[in-house]
Amino acid sequence: MKKQSKNRPSIVLIGSGNMGTQLSKRLFQKGQNVVQVFSRKAEKAEKLGKAIKADFTNDLKKIRVDADLYILAVHDDFIGSVAKKMSKIIHPNSLVTHTSGSTPSTVIEPHFKRFGVFYPLQTFNIHKKPAWSQIPVCLHASDESDLNFLKKIANAISQKVYFLNDEQRGIAHVAAVFANNFSNHVFAIAQEILEKEDLPFDLVRPLILETANKIRNANPNAMQTGPAVRGDDETIQRHLEYLKKDKDLKAIYQLLTQHIKKEKS
Repeated sequence: MKKQSKNRPSIVLIGSGNMGTQLSKRLFQKGQNVVQVFSRKAEKAEKLGKAIKADFTNDLKKIRVDADLYILAVHDDFIGSVAKKMSKIIHPNSLVTHTSGSTPSTVIEPHFKRFGVFYPLQTFNIHKKPAWSQIPVCLHASDESDLNFLKKIANAISQKVYFLNDEQRGIAHVAAVFANNFSNHVFAIAQEILEKEDLPFDLVRPLILETANKIRNANPNAMQTGPAVRGDDETIQRHLEYLKKDKDLKAIYQLLTQHIKKEKS
């Protein structure tokens, strides 16, 4: 097994998108030793490398071969292929992890004996600084000692660290899609409805914020309100009458209404 550095373990971060950028900056901020960043685009690699005082490259063949940890923050579909390319460059006993919520850790296994996952469960934007201390970091590793190693790094950047196997993490990712991706799409639908009628989105913005704020310390199911919960069938019919112009939106409204009624019955 490749020994880890006695001092600060060295980390190479592959990827400079939303996840890679924010993760590398947080690691740097908390004193972790990110020695190199890789991006396919030279300008992005240089910008991120200079921001965290690390080496940078846009040539995968030039990645450091002596790092203690490699974190792949790349598109889910490319994790396996990137790992395969890296296996021709770095030591086969290197510890290689990815940051995907839904991709099994075993996608790396054909290429490296030591593999795992370092998954911050959050939506990221390059230009918005995350509240890292409250972001759950979900860990998994093929070896217990490697899991403990990842835990030390995770504890440095977040107060919330969880050990989830591939199946558990996949389930958490499904929940995250509902909580974030789907809810944001519903916000976009609300905006579309309002703007189509020359009404400002600011009419519902405080409502959205209050809805999110309510579940800080409460069960979302207990906080459910609206015509479906109250059984206001006349209101529901008026809404459906308005939505008949758009069959897709009408179908979404009906499906969600039926599901809420079922949950409350």
